[in-house]
Amino acid sequence: MQLLLVDDDKTFCQVLGRAFEKRGFTVRVAHDVDQALALIEAQGVPDYAVVDLSMPGGRSGLSLVEALHGFNAQTAIVVLTGYASVATAVEAIKLGAVHYLAKPANADEIIQAFGREQGDADADVEPSAVSVRRVEWEYIQKVLNECDGNVSAAARKLGLHRRTLQRKLSKRPVKN
Repeated sequence: MQLLLVDDDKTFCQVLGRAFEKRGFTVRVAHDVDQALALIEAQGVPDYAVVDLSMPGGRSGLSLVEALHGFNAQTAIVVLTGYASVATAVEAIKLGAVHYLAKPANADEIIQAFGREQGDADADVEPSAVSVRRVEWEYIQKVLNECDGNVSAAARKLGLHRRTLQRKLSKRPVKN
């Protein structure tokens, strides 16, 4: 069971990597998209992948999801992010991820997500309305995704100053 763990947080990779190794996985770690692609080229396509959404180097984890799915559609990919939004979740699934989890998530939750091949019709539906701040966050994420993660282009499209958008993005997403 080969697992590719891709996250720019080295400590997080160490801890999560050890947890997966204890569960029988052979773990390969990369800290950006280019490093992950080099690992895949050198050592082959993994059976499983955990990919962080936000990556250094100008390329998001979504580009890696697309590449992994292109190499082998059977690779179970879970996207893990601290900046969850509906827009990026939809894109991740369309590009080939089997699940999308918000951080923090542990190894057991990720392993469970690997096994989810079908949707859950009994999933809880939140009866409360979404807050205006949450709607703003979702819209910003949608526009940022449309601009391929380019903050300057997204700021222009949103009619915001680039630094204002960067401040908004540096905050944690609101719950509701």
